[in-house]
Amino acid sequence: MKVVVVGGTGLIGRKLIPLLTANGHEAVAVSKSTGVDVITGEGLADALRGADTVVDLTNAPSWGDDEVLAFFTTSARNLAAAEQAAGVRHHFALTIVNADTIPDSGYMRAKVAQEKVIAASGIPYTIVRATQFYEFIGMIAGAATVDGQVRVTSAAFQPVAGDDVAALLAELIDQPPLNGLIDLGGPEVQPMSTFVKRFLDVIDDTRTVVPDPAAGYFGATIDDSSLTTRDGARIGATTFAEWLSK
Repeated sequence: MKVVVVGGTGLIGRKLIPLLTANGHEAVAVSKSTGVDVITGEGLADALRGADTVVDLTNAPSWGDDEVLAFFTTSARNLAAAEQAAGVRHHFALTIVNADTIPDSGYMRAKVAQEKVIAASGIPYTIVRATQFYEFIGMIAGAATVDGQVRVTSAAFQPVAGDDVAALLAELIDQPPLNGLIDLGGPEVQPMSTFVKRFLDVIDDTRTVVPDPAAGYFGATIDDSSLTTRDGARIGATTFAEWLSK
């Protein structure tokens, strides 16, 4: 089966492509760097020719509210049109756990809008909603740092390894479309501030972590249910300690 991974040169795509290949699929990574632009449509028709399945792992180049909304809705519509023309039978997208419960985040609103475009496209689909990746904890710490202090929320956090995200996608590729959502989270739930401190300790970073219930998450108000999975979610196998030791 030919699987085209759009955004396949990014974090999850680089992990997914070898898994698909090992499972006997013809896995093709495409991105703007390979001449495929999901916003202008350049290269899309050629990239999707003969594809059975498309996995959308694209991410917006800008996080401004208007820009990110335009990116995800435009890219989803362009992909859907190209997939219809190519006869694609299964569309995958990677979005975010509980995106619909954090409406004051422009990024989350954009991911929900992307999901709505996919659901209305008429193409059979599966949407994997994952929690935040272990690989992003350093970025979270950086964004929360002021004058050497990392002021980060103490709300519950359930990050997952990028390897586990790729593994679930690879597993689902061979299954029928869900025409719905499946959630994925990590095996541990702790305050975000605890995860950040553990990460900084391992890399010998001396910044002080200040747990702050009011800190929010990139400007959005959150609580203990915002960044954690609900009943029925899939749980990744990789613990944070295991990931830190790699």
